Amino acid sequence: MDVKSAFLNGYIKEEVYVEQPPGFEDFENPNHVYKLRKALYGLKQAPRSWYKRLSEFLVRKGFSRGKVNSTLFIKSSNEDKLYVQIYVDDIIFGSTNPMLCKEFSKIMQEEFEMSMMGELTYFLGLQVKQTKDKIFIHQSKYCNDFLKKFKMLDYKDAATPMATNCYLDLDDNGKNVDQKIYRGMIGSLLYHTANRPDIMHSVCLCARFHSTPKESHLTAVKRILKYLKGTKGLGLWYPSGTNIFLTSYSNSDFGGCKLDRKNTSGTCHLLGSSLISWHSKKQACVALSTTEAEYIAAGSCCAQSLWIKSQLEDYVVNIDDILIYSKSREEHAGHLRIVVEIRREHQLFGKRSKCEFLLDEVQFLGHVIFAQGISLDPAKVEAVLKWERST
Repeated sequence: MDVKSAFLNGYIKEEVYVEQPPGFEDFENPNHVYKLRKALYGLKQAPRSWYKRLSEFLVRKGFSRGKVNSTLFIKSSNEDKLYVQIYVDDIIFGSTNPMLCKEFSKIMQEEFEMSMMGELTYFLGLQVKQTKDKIFIHQSKYCNDFLKKFKMLDYKDAATPMATNCYLDLDDNGKNVDQKIYRGMIGSLLYHTANRPDIMHSVCLCARFHSTPKESHLTAVKRILKYLKGTKGLGLWYPSGTNIFLTSYSNSDFGGCKLDRKNTSGTCHLLGSSLISWHSKKQACVALSTTEAEYIAAGSCCAQSLWIKSQLEDYVVNIDDILIYSKSREEHAGHLRIVVEIRREHQLFGKRSKCEFLLDEVQFLGHVIFAQGISLDPAKVEAVLKWERST
């Protein structure tokens, strides 16, 4: 559903005055101004006042805010749940009981002027196809639109988003290209990574050179576009009835950036068999070894896993064990310190959580407790510390 003229519904506390608009002049007092009681589009207070008006209304109707996401509202009715997600004036909602959806639509139409869109098929550029046992999310329309915008529809398809031997640098002697076009391509591609993890690394790599793009950089970006041209129909597939467990993977290169020799971390997180989160990001420091690079990647992966776990609690999905896989055997010793440091930096995770780090032949289970640090099984810790010497 969509709220018509959403920002005009918010009330403002600050004193804001506007000139008399054409057609609404007071001819007896032509030099007077109007004092606003409600927000207008263009005011910096408008988004906040609209959110306050909407959230207060929903709370009065029995909703509660999400613990992590303040734009998520939840209402319980016996065994059923109604979830409402707000994005400015666009609202999506769903429930295990269709009657709760009908009741929500009714109270919203009574309070605000609404446009009902029916079953969710399109949201913020994402196309959603729902069936009884699965949901498929893709951006084929959005992809086709920006391919047409950048005149790439007639190009030959590429098999991969990036060549295996592609090592981009500043290319100081290269030919300059139009910054506006290059940045437009990067911006479109970054939004497209919302449901295309296969282009995440290549897009983020090309984005590093948006300040002074060269012809070599543009060639790499065009290869991504040619790859997308042949794979427009790809998207994310979410089947129903899968087991709910959280699995995370982390990886890192070593000295991959030619400019500063920093490494790039990559992580992905699966709920059951479905991919729900991913990222590719250059690390903030220079690692002295592959072990250190993998350690940094595993640390960020752990932090994201704990955030996802907290988010899932709003959906009554309680995750006890988080499995984090990393490729390097050497990093097992560093894992003993990861959870402690993550807990020190991210104090918002107040409940006990268990992080189980699995390697090929070693595993340990740590109980992270709110303020007391970490409590580990001594036998498992000893096995991990001696693993390298015992092989």
